[in-house]
Amino acid sequence: MLEHRRLCVGNVGLNVAVTGDGPPVLLLHGFPDSLQLWREVAPRLVAAGHRVIALDQRGFGESDAPVGRRHYGINALVEDLSGVLRSLAVDEPVHVMGHDWGAAVTWALAMARPQLLRSAVAISVGHPREYGLAGLEQKRKGLYVLGWQFAGLAERWLEADGYARLRHWLRQHPDPGSCVRDVSRPGRLTAGLNWYRANLHTVLTRTWPACQVPMLGIWSSEDHCLAEDQMARSARRMAAPWRYQRIEGAGHWLPLERPEQITGLALEWFRGR
Repeated sequence: MLEHRRLCVGNVGLNVAVTGDGPPVLLLHGFPDSLQLWREVAPRLVAAGHRVIALDQRGFGESDAPVGRRHYGINALVEDLSGVLRSLAVDEPVHVMGHDWGAAVTWALAMARPQLLRSAVAISVGHPREYGLAGLEQKRKGLYVLGWQFAGLAERWLEADGYARLRHWLRQHPDPGSCVRDVSRPGRLTAGLNWYRANLHTVLTRTWPACQVPMLGIWSSEDHCLAEDQMARSARRMAAPWRYQRIEGAGHWLPLERPEQITGLALEWFRGR
């Protein structure tokens, strides 16, 4: 049974759900989701003997949404996770699994705080530098990221006609209506877009260290947001064990589309680490 807690990390209130016993697994969603992204994965992890910690990252779900893009920089997002683990008195390294922006934060956490992690799983999004260096397919698929940089204009464009353009972008999502309801709350669409606005330059230009945490990268062949090279080439950013798994015939939202397969791959990766 999920136990929801309201944790204050710095000046931000975060909604965290905890369930199960055993080696802890931290679950990180992306845009425009919430911890509900993991609703089919979390019970399987618990049944396999893990304690699951899932949170609504800042700006999403029932967590606070601070006003201003400066609150959504990657360093602040990493500190949120360190603070959550401290608040929950987690005194052992954890496994981390992230999707979309959650995967980007997983990479950043692994490189900034490797002592906190036993292993990690990045779904859809590869190493930040490889995302920045990816080829023409990724540039084409990621054009929306440039359009979303224009504050106010992007919001009006996405909100028009009952969020028709956002719904189109969510066309592979199994439950787009819940995402639209979440971001239609006051300030929430801007909060989500601020993840892109606060971090695009950092992702493209920061000098990242080699990743010292064992990492499993998962990408799906029908992902309309991400190209394969940015994940597959993440191998060259690793100073720890790495595995790349390609999944055929699935779209971007793998935790909802293929929860059994994703959980099985993660458990196999966690085993013995």
